[in-house]
Amino acid sequence: MQQPQTQPPYLNSIYLCLPHLKIVNGLYAARQQVKDHRRLIEVIAETLIKFLDEWEIRVQIILSLTLQILLITLGNRRKYISKIWIRITLWFAYLLADWVAIVSLGVISKNTLDECQTGEPNSNQLMWFWAQFFLLHLGGPDTITAYSLEDNELWLRHLVGLVVQSGLALYILVVSLPGPDLWLNFSSVLVFISGLIKYGERTLALSAANSENFRDSMLTEADAGPDYAKFMEEFTLKKAEGYYVEVDEVEEVPVPDELYDLPIDDKRLIHQAYELFLTFKCLFAEAILSFQHRDRSRQYFQELKPERAFVVVEIELGLVFDELYTKASVVYNVRGSVFRTITFSFTLFAFLAFTFLCEKSKFKKLDLIITYLLLVVAICLEIYGCWVLINSDWARNWLNVREKEKTLSSRIVRFFQRPNGKKRWSHKMAQHSLLSHCVVDERDEVYGKIRKFLFRVPKLVRIHNYLEKHWYKTFVDITPKLKELIFEELDSYHTRINSRTSLWDRRGSLALEKYGAVSLSWNEEAEFDQRVLLWHIATDICYYLGKRYETQENEEIPELSKNISDYMLYLLIACPAMLPIGIGTIRFRDTCAEAKGFFEERNVGSCKFKACKKLLKVNTEIQPAKVKGDRSKSVLFDACRLAKSLRKVDKGVRWEMISRFWVEVLAFAASHCGGNHHACQLRKGGELLSHVWLLMAHLGITEQFQINQGHKRAKLIVK
Repeated sequence: MQQPQTQPPYLNSIYLCLPHLKIVNGLYAARQQVKDHRRLIEVIAETLIKFLDEWEIRVQIILSLTLQILLITLGNRRKYISKIWIRITLWFAYLLADWVAIVSLGVISKNTLDECQTGEPNSNQLMWFWAQFFLLHLGGPDTITAYSLEDNELWLRHLVGLVVQSGLALYILVVSLPGPDLWLNFSSVLVFISGLIKYGERTLALSAANSENFRDSMLTEADAGPDYAKFMEEFTLKKAEGYYVEVDEVEEVPVPDELYDLPIDDKRLIHQAYELFLTFKCLFAEAILSFQHRDRSRQYFQELKPERAFVVVEIELGLVFDELYTKASVVYNVRGSVFRTITFSFTLFAFLAFTFLCEKSKFKKLDLIITYLLLVVAICLEIYGCWVLINSDWARNWLNVREKEKTLSSRIVRFFQRPNGKKRWSHKMAQHSLLSHCVVDERDEVYGKIRKFLFRVPKLVRIHNYLEKHWYKTFVDITPKLKELIFEELDSYHTRINSRTSLWDRRGSLALEKYGAVSLSWNEEAEFDQRVLLWHIATDICYYLGKRYETQENEEIPELSKNISDYMLYLLIACPAMLPIGIGTIRFRDTCAEAKGFFEERNVGSCKFKACKKLLKVNTEIQPAKVKGDRSKSVLFDACRLAKSLRKVDKGVRWEMISRFWVEVLAFAASHCGGNHHACQLRKGGELLSHVWLLMAHLGITEQFQINQGHKRAKLIVK
């Protein structure tokens, strides 16, 4: 039998060391892997740095150009487009445009300083030419200087920015001037001057629209009045001579204004609206009017048809928008026209010089494409700005004043001016119905899922609140019939009310008194927001039940009444700052909570008619407040009581009364909204409430005029 071979002793030692050798190999491999990762990171970092050095400024140029195009095309369109997407896009572009231009100028100036220190000051001359365009972009387009009124208050910040950024651009320009290409330097100087002018215009426009400066611009020269000391000296002298002296007051007769005697045609309408704008724009600065302005304006508007009266108001509001949010105050005058000619000519000359006179063989093809893009877009934006200027109401008014002149400038403007068919505001009013908010419809499933998601993320609860306000918002067109209803009702106020303040103290009761519906005035002591909710629900009940059970001879009046009712609820929910102070949001939410519970218990579904029918079946003999107490602010069943009372009135009289009630409530709300809030709404497509407010001022139905009824002068009578 063969004996098994025994292993040598050193093999056992090797076997014992193998695990340790594996660990060492693993550590070595891990170290190599870390080194490889480090090398990879260094390669990526170097590649990224090279990419940024190569493309950073080029990407910023393309981005800046895109933002400028968005600003000039959307800046003026927000005046008549009320969609939320245009406001979000414009807000994003407005904030990003300045940041991109400032960062780009800073990067180019830093690169310029580094190149000067290395002794290569002419290595990137084309990029220095681009720097002047960023200054041009900081000046912004003519169609927008401020996104909101608050931006006008920051004009000093823009003044500092003008000094700093123009200093950087000038530094880059001075460094580039010793360059070998004389015509490229010449083009840089032209673009720098254009950018300096446009940035200066923007700063001046922001300063002029600043609340303090805007108010001061409407102050008249100081008037010391008659010389009292001289008058009394003459009085004392005559009395000492033994004459019988007395003082009599002579009332001055105002000189008739020829403006209001002109024929009311399409051409004159813009000029008359412009003259009224110069007088009544003080209302947006919370100033007051004189009684002469009130009387003349009222006389003029009483001769207008409703449609034309609203056209005059919309022209005025459009001019106010231009002054507060665009460069109108510095562009729409002789100085502005001269500056616009300079900027356009210099940009065009820069393009021609670069195209035909500069040596371009040393530049990259991509850089040349970017440069041409900068020049062409700048020229196109200048042309578009001139086209907007020529077709503005400011230019049309300028032509109307110089109708008989045959100067070259007037002929050029007339040649390029297109027929006046542009929109000045959205001509729409938002709608919000409580029934649509409370009954189940096809959108509730989607909204329910979104709502659950938003409530899971605490930081997004505010988004949920915003979504809840605007989810059920719709829009309807403002029809000529609605304008006629509003105008005729407002025109009748100055003859129906006993004093100037009676309209401000009564929120719809004038309409009830006119139709002898004293029994419906039981809710007269209700707060304004409570009154709006009460009548809104009651109007909806009468509207939906009337469509099913009643035949209407005039179906427009119920529709108009419901439109104003839904509009007032929209203002109560989405724009509470425009209405008198109250707890409208709390009342609305409590009322919705009660209505949703009521409809769910009775399986109403999405049928509004069924919902109204169920509400009317509830016995409301006892006042809801006695049962529910004061904890809940819901007015659901108080509105049911009101609806039952309204349905007892003859249907023809009922809707006439309801329509006039809502016009009166609309006028009450307009009169209690400050001019600053009306100015804020102009950038959102405009609000019907603002048009009603200014129309009321023209008809003399406003508290913003002097109480004194005339100017008197003292006359010395000697006998």
